[in-house]
Amino acid sequence: MQRRNFIRNTSLTLASLAFLNNKTLAQFLADPAWKIKMLNDTMGVFTEKGGTILFMVGKDGMVVVDSQFPEQSQHLIDELKKRSQQPFQLLINTHHHGDHTAGNISFKGLVPHVLAHENSKANQERVAKEKKTEDQQLYPDQTYATTWCQKMDKEEICMYYFGAAHTNGDSFVQFKKSNIVHTGDLVFNRRHPFIDRSAGANISSWVKVLDKAASTFSNKTIFVCGHAADGYDIVITKEDIAAFRNYLNQLLIFVGAQIKAGKTKEEILKATEIPGATEWKGDGIDRPLTAAYEELTNG
Repeated sequence: MQRRNFIRNTSLTLASLAFLNNKTLAQFLADPAWKIKMLNDTMGVFTEKGGTILFMVGKDGMVVVDSQFPEQSQHLIDELKKRSQQPFQLLINTHHHGDHTAGNISFKGLVPHVLAHENSKANQERVAKEKKTEDQQLYPDQTYATTWCQKMDKEEICMYYFGAAHTNGDSFVQFKKSNIVHTGDLVFNRRHPFIDRSAGANISSWVKVLDKAASTFSNKTIFVCGHAADGYDIVITKEDIAAFRNYLNQLLIFVGAQIKAGKTKEEILKATEIPGATEWKGDGIDRPLTAAYEELTNG
């Protein structure tokens, strides 16, 4: 039965392609898995597999925020080299997770510096040692503790650490003139978040971190988040950040009430939505429920 379906589906696909002219067929087959969306004349986002990449192509050089995986980062590098003959000036990591830093290695020998929060570097080194992948890493050679700013071309790039959240080393990366901020995984747009307690994540602190972001950045700021649910964009607004802040707060309220009612962890994990934040749907709800339960019970 499966063989018949395969043959039928393959035949239908070939038949459909037969109706395409040579130029259209070539475009269909050459269509890359990755996508680039420009946010202004010099800045854009790259999406393929992993956390969203933000980049700037300046007159004096290029800056990249996050790197996905080696294959994906090479796709980005190849494309940016077509757009500019200027060198890569800086690679920034919003935090240490592999879907944001595994592609760092593709920039080895291309970029003079990799920058991240000091805890992000420590986390990346720790995880690489645990997984025995040290030879596959390009670690940050520059770190900061609370705030870092530097002018590049006509831009001023700033990084901010407001406290433990998704991990204990997450940065907001701001391009001041363009008024664009990469949030990394400090915001998940309508997608249940991964909360890495092994790397110091704290939901209560995360809520405060987002409050600090709300008071730091303007209502006109364009935000780029690390991940979004199907049907939602990775380019978001301050209202989306407020909605995610509400999600985290409602998560703590819901799990706290369940614990107070005597529910076990297993019973709590049967929940299919977070009351008061039902826009967050789909798989992965067990991860924030587990993290909230452990945080509230000191588990």
